[in-house]
Amino acid sequence: MTKTALLLGASGLVGGHCLNDLLKDDYYSQVEVIVRRPLNINHPKLIQHKMDFDQLEANIESLQADDVFCCLGTTIKKAGTKEAFHKVDYGYPVEIARLCLEQRAKQFLLVSALGANPGSSIFYNRVKGEVEQAIADLGFQSFTIFRPSLLLGKRDETRILEELGQKAFALFSAVMIGPVRKYRAVEGKAVAFAMVQVAKEKHQGKRIIESKEIQKIYEKHQN
Repeated sequence: MTKTALLLGASGLVGGHCLNDLLKDDYYSQVEVIVRRPLNINHPKLIQHKMDFDQLEANIESLQADDVFCCLGTTIKKAGTKEAFHKVDYGYPVEIARLCLEQRAKQFLLVSALGANPGSSIFYNRVKGEVEQAIADLGFQSFTIFRPSLLLGKRDETRILEELGQKAFALFSAVMIGPVRKYRAVEGKAVAFAMVQVAKEKHQGKRIIESKEIQKIYEKHQN
């Protein structure tokens, strides 16, 4: 039976790795992406849908897939305001999830963040928790949340402070054991790999996978 994957956020750190993994995996016969600007990638399995994310409902015919991978995300600094950040990290994922479910998608996989909590006093963590809750309430057959700690990896855009933070956190992660182990930094490619592997398990219901388990899944399949 042929399977179709729909990917959001293909130009980002995790999304870029996820796209490569989906295209390489024979489990999916077709991989569709929704983008603002076409990706410089050609592949027989890849279909690109260029659209305005504020006009998703008008393009509902492009939101048909078995499994939906949502790697959308930004920062408050890049978005410019809290409102703009909320639109990208909450508004778009929830709207996409709703429309895809209407088109009978069976599985939704979301990249969130460690510390996500709808009751958090920290705005970033609160938004991440709220989007998790809103999508869970939609009732997908399978909903998996990935909560990585700091993401390591090379991004297309330059983020000097983040790159310095990555290096420092990567060094510090080596001595993070016991209860604090879950805060270890994880590579974006490991998150993407775990998403694809977990999707193929066809898990039923809601599942949360944090950095420690993401790393285990990645390492298990590298040996």
